[in-house]
Amino acid sequence: MDDLDRTLLTELQRDATQAYAALGQAVGLSAGAAHERVRKLRDQGVIRRTTVDVDPAAVGRGVMAYVLIEANAWMGDSPTKTALEELPEVVEAHVIAGPASLLVKVRTSTTEELQAALRRLFSIDGVTGTQTIVVLESFFERPVDVTGS
Repeated sequence: MDDLDRTLLTELQRDATQAYAALGQAVGLSAGAAHERVRKLRDQGVIRRTTVDVDPAAVGRGVMAYVLIEANAWMGDSPTKTALEELPEVVEAHVIAGPASLLVKVRTSTTEELQAALRRLFSIDGVTGTQTIVVLESFFERPVDVTGS
């Protein structure tokens, strides 16, 4: 991956809907050359997917919390992953090092729904405890810095 690929990635993170002609113009390539580079970045797994950034509050998922999950065994295996994937409120899950085994990000409509989701998390086999941090306000969420600085 070179500096031109990094510039393409930055442009795509800013607006993934732009046409290849506009993308190419922004980085000094023809539309065809920009398309080919983006295709290669997809094939290499650098671009994992193209998505839409939806405002969670606008679709009724305004309550966000991070949950540290404590466990009595390694939680990075398939049964745990499957159990977490089956909970629609869990939007991210990470195996971590530190005071807990997992860190999950949960989005719900209400604090009552959050409480119900926490009960379901606690019922996963091997979970021995949870610590929840409710987010009151988000200042920003930043895309991945592909420039390496």
